[in-house]
Amino acid sequence: MLTSFFIAAVSLALFWMAAFTLWWQMHAWRTPEVLASTRFGRPDGAEHLSFSLLVPARHEQAVLDHTIQRLLESTHADFEIIVIVGHDDPETSEVARAAAERDKRVRVVVDTHEKKNKPKAMNTALPHCRGDVVGVFDAEDQVHPELLAHVDHAFRTTDADVVQGGVQLINFHSSWYSLRNCLEYFFWFRSRLHLHAQKGFIPLGGNTVFVRTDVLRAADGWDPDCLAEDCDLGVRLSSVGKKVVVAYDSDMVTREETPGSLMSLLKQRTRWNQGFLQVYRKKDWRQLPGFGQRLLARYTLMTPFMQAFSGVIIPLNAAVALFLDVPVGVAFLTFLPLVTAVVTFVFEVVGLHDFGVQYGLRVRFAHYAKLIVGGPFYQVLLAGAAIRAVWREQRGRNDWELTSHVGAHLTAAETIREDVPA
Repeated sequence: MLTSFFIAAVSLALFWMAAFTLWWQMHAWRTPEVLASTRFGRPDGAEHLSFSLLVPARHEQAVLDHTIQRLLESTHADFEIIVIVGHDDPETSEVARAAAERDKRVRVVVDTHEKKNKPKAMNTALPHCRGDVVGVFDAEDQVHPELLAHVDHAFRTTDADVVQGGVQLINFHSSWYSLRNCLEYFFWFRSRLHLHAQKGFIPLGGNTVFVRTDVLRAADGWDPDCLAEDCDLGVRLSSVGKKVVVAYDSDMVTREETPGSLMSLLKQRTRWNQGFLQVYRKKDWRQLPGFGQRLLARYTLMTPFMQAFSGVIIPLNAAVALFLDVPVGVAFLTFLPLVTAVVTFVFEVVGLHDFGVQYGLRVRFAHYAKLIVGGPFYQVLLAGAAIRAVWREQRGRNDWELTSHVGAHLTAAETIREDVPA
């Protein structure tokens, strides 16, 4: 009896977790009006804000110069680029200094911390920022020239304290997992973050995020010890009532590449998950005024625990249902998570088609097959990253595992771009 109750309880919990996640994932597509509201407004031509664009770069000599050149192509009239390099990284420093010599809008700041990470690098640069707004980009980013004009307009027309733009992994053809990784970003920035902004609690993205400089300085910048400094900043600003606006437009998104190997992806997800756990433990989210906001915060930040739990429990739950003698009704409940899994797969197939249309990429039958077949394996990887994050956090290991980049996204569009039939 106790076994049957446990199986039923776990099955219902997994079902509701999957159902909520799917509903939030579909947020932007609920109505045409909601979808239209998620886009940037058209700039009116007036530019009143100045920008300081931070580009932390560590061992990124292969991609940094391209990113700087793209940022310099911005149509906005008033911006500076601050590249932050480590004192022990001569290759990246050489690229950054060469760019600064070519264009006075580029400045180089040296991070001398013995143990380096992204938030320490950005905090090093914060006192040097001259702009009204601080923007963050990664060293491998491909940025649209008109993005700053759209962000300027968004700040002025919404009275926002923070504007979060879209980020999209683009090289979906590189591997079976890159396909799913790209789709994850598509759903997260296209839909999920808009729901978080609407509810007043948002874990910000790691780049293409813009914060008013005075707001950022009042918040003491980024937490130097957090592995998800972007999430932490979003939680702290949400907790004190700062207004965050999220805007997504496929023309304006910042394009990036997926991690180059499964191990690199595993380490990246481990870092993010561990960072979420750190933010949860800090308890800033408890200052949120609404019960629903605090509930959403708890659920979002506890995701690593739930992924680790589901990664261990789902196989055990299925094995118990198949091989032990349990009531028919209980056995039926064990298959409820499968229902949401099937619905999610259908939604992902539709989402992949929409992704291809939005970015002018040819999505072939083989890509749909990889999406479906790779689904269970990708969930195993996510569960493994969550378990590893919990293990690292319990052991007190918080070293920054850097994700390397080779620029796979820079040629992705040119090599596979074709119009997709509607």
